[in-house]
Amino acid sequence: MYNIKIYKSLIAMGFALTIVSCKTPSAITATESKAIPESFGISKDTKNTSTSTWQNYFNDPNLTSLITIALKNNQELQITLQEIEMAKNDIRVKKGALLPSVGLRAGTGVEKVGRYTSQGAGDATTEIAPGKEFPDPLTDLNVGAYANWEVDIWKKLRNSKKAAVTRYLATIEGKNFVVTNLIAEVADSYYELMSLDSQLEIVKQNIQLQQNALEIVKIQKEAARATELAVQKFQAEVLASKSMEFQINQKIVEAENTINFLLGRYPEKITRNSSDFLNRTPSIIQSGIPSQLLTNRPDVKQAELDLTAAKLDVKVARAEFYPSLDISAAFGLQAFKTSYLVKFPESLLYNLVGDIAAPLINRNAIKAEFANANARQLQALYNYDRTILNAYLEVSNQLANIGNLEKSYNLKSQQVTALNNSINIANDLFKSARADYFEVLMTQRDALDAKLELVETKKDQMNAFVHTYKALGGGWK
Repeated sequence: MYNIKIYKSLIAMGFALTIVSCKTPSAITATESKAIPESFGISKDTKNTSTSTWQNYFNDPNLTSLITIALKNNQELQITLQEIEMAKNDIRVKKGALLPSVGLRAGTGVEKVGRYTSQGAGDATTEIAPGKEFPDPLTDLNVGAYANWEVDIWKKLRNSKKAAVTRYLATIEGKNFVVTNLIAEVADSYYELMSLDSQLEIVKQNIQLQQNALEIVKIQKEAARATELAVQKFQAEVLASKSMEFQINQKIVEAENTINFLLGRYPEKITRNSSDFLNRTPSIIQSGIPSQLLTNRPDVKQAELDLTAAKLDVKVARAEFYPSLDISAAFGLQAFKTSYLVKFPESLLYNLVGDIAAPLINRNAIKAEFANANARQLQALYNYDRTILNAYLEVSNQLANIGNLEKSYNLKSQQVTALNNSINIANDLFKSARADYFEVLMTQRDALDAKLELVETKKDQMNAFVHTYKALGGGWK
């Protein structure tokens, strides 16, 4: 009868704790995300360039070989892979919390209590067998198994595990995003290197042209048709171009080392064929529709998974306000002498305990953690919206960039053709004394600048197609 009253009291206390604990702070209501536009412009064609593998998109065997090495050796990518392993281990930790923990324990000890105490007096008068009292000091030997288990009443542990799984998936998407960026960086640096090769060739050709003009003006000086000033001006132009040649050589070394760094290796010569750089035609871009970014862009998918994990964290933090049920048990043998450990059932020890506990007062810590979980959820939502907006704007910018660069390149090509013709005309006029040396020098300068700008525009054009491929989410599949 007395035990029944105790059980009733425990049940009543459990209900009371539940009612008190259910008074939890309300979650922060997240604002609704803005709808993504239906298209990047007029076209709503769903064909998307990002579905092409990078091997097919970059049809240069030298470039694809470099990308292959980078995907194998790049240190940043290797660091990201270890983050995936850590996230996988976090899942195992959360999964283990759902199961009972079982262990083995063995111990020994010795105790000496005062003779004139209740325990000491009782031990002195208690006999184990006729004529045998408790030994003094009293040893204690025990061996057994124990178990502890937190019953997941409010799905706190299960939601925590789901959050860990979601973050693991997010790290995979993070790895995919690193792959996409790495491919784009290698391609950017490769095209920059090719553009530098082309610029170096242009400067060398210009030096030869200037040296020819210098020889002509020297001959004219001897014939009294030109002055020493003209000779020195042409000489200065030759020296300036030779100085530019060394500057470009230095940029080539730096560009090669940038690629080598991305490939995770020490300086090596980068194999490439830059002779046809200006004749390269970028791949055709098919942008698809903006909603495809939600599945094609790894950073968007990662932000979405982070948002899902943050929502689960809020549920976990809310569950901290509710009562928790812990069950512990032990089973083993205990005696004060080794020979008594094997005597049954006298040496047998077991217990089974269930605890219900809930926070009643001074809940500031769990309230603060709940508030932090809500704040992190809002952060994840805003980051998700920002990532989608950034993805859309990146694609929009690059699509416009491709069109404008194409028009700019065509005009610069015409400019270079006109200036090349003007160089021949200026030289002919100078030889017949119908133009002075200054006009020849200015024409050569203008032609050199225009050619270098044409190469730079071609590089920007190739990079725009690289960036568009990355912006659409290509490269990681």
